[in-house]
Amino acid sequence: MMIGQEKVYETLKGLGIGFEYFEHPEAPTVELAMQYCQNLDSTHCKNLFFRNHKGDRHYLVILHCTRSLAIRDLEQRLRQGKLSFASPQRMERYLGLRPGSVSPFGLVNDTDHHVHVFLDENLRSVEKLSFHPNDNRASLSIRTEDFIRFMDSTGNTYEWVKLY
Repeated sequence: MMIGQEKVYETLKGLGIGFEYFEHPEAPTVELAMQYCQNLDSTHCKNLFFRNHKGDRHYLVILHCTRSLAIRDLEQRLRQGKLSFASPQRMERYLGLRPGSVSPFGLVNDTDHHVHVFLDENLRSVEKLSFHPNDNRASLSIRTEDFIRFMDSTGNTYEWVKLY
């Protein structure tokens, strides 16, 4: 079952985390989201969902929206073996999301804490981050320190790594 924005807002409210909400037309790609989020005072993030070669591990990789990253380079940096993009079925199974709406807020749907998250170290120093709230027709801006509190609350493992 797909759980969208409401679960995200409920979770953030329960943690005492404030955010700025910005509604916009559907933005299934980071390029479109950047067009709509230009006026948000935050760093918009690119979220990539991968699986390992065996298909028994899944990873959410979060980096600055303007950065590109070759999968082979990512494999070497993360040392997780051969990676490929996870299928829409896997995305829905583990994050409750569909392609074009990938976000760390999908972790509210990962009750088994299956997905491991890699966060680009460069994001740690920015004041605010923005992501889709499990729906690509909106973006949320959240203070980085509050985002870390959200990550700590999910029960999912995560680590900061230098991605570029």
